[in-house]
Amino acid sequence: MNLYLRLLWALWRAWRQPRIQPGDTIERTFRVLPNDLDLNGHMNNGRYLTMLDLMLIEYFVRFGFFGLMIKQGWRPMAGGSFITYRRGLKPFQRYTLRFRTEGSNEHWNFMRFEFHDGERLCAAGYVKGAVVGKRGLVPNAQSCALLGWEQDTRVPTPVAHWLAGEEALMAQPWHA
Repeated sequence: MNLYLRLLWALWRAWRQPRIQPGDTIERTFRVLPNDLDLNGHMNNGRYLTMLDLMLIEYFVRFGFFGLMIKQGWRPMAGGSFITYRRGLKPFQRYTLRFRTEGSNEHWNFMRFEFHDGERLCAAGYVKGAVVGKRGLVPNAQSCALLGWEQDTRVPTPVAHWLAGEEALMAQPWHA
């Protein structure tokens, strides 16, 4: 139930915040709740990605992409993520999640995120996402044109390494 409340809160806040442009950084402060914890008494690693989903929703709403997806009948789709953990977040601890788009290719958009406890970096990574229409993945050139934006085709160096590793992993059969 708590996640639905967080989702409704994220949507309500996003619609009340000023518009942003792709590439702008958004920040949101959260608190680690008891249902965010794992057996070790700190925020569960899966919860980091759940909180990231909430930021992605806010990002889409604030730069107008959410409305375009609904109008076009598109759905957002995550294609993967990588995250590195440096410090655990403890019960009731406040933390800040920073999020922005840093580039794209034909179909995928690459978003960087960071979890901070004050000035200390607790976790960081990237997520890749795309939109899916009736005919499959929607080219970024098409969605950018509809929004009147120029596509940022840079692929950050860490993402290029990640994509190469992802390709090698998916080409490697499982050996027992």
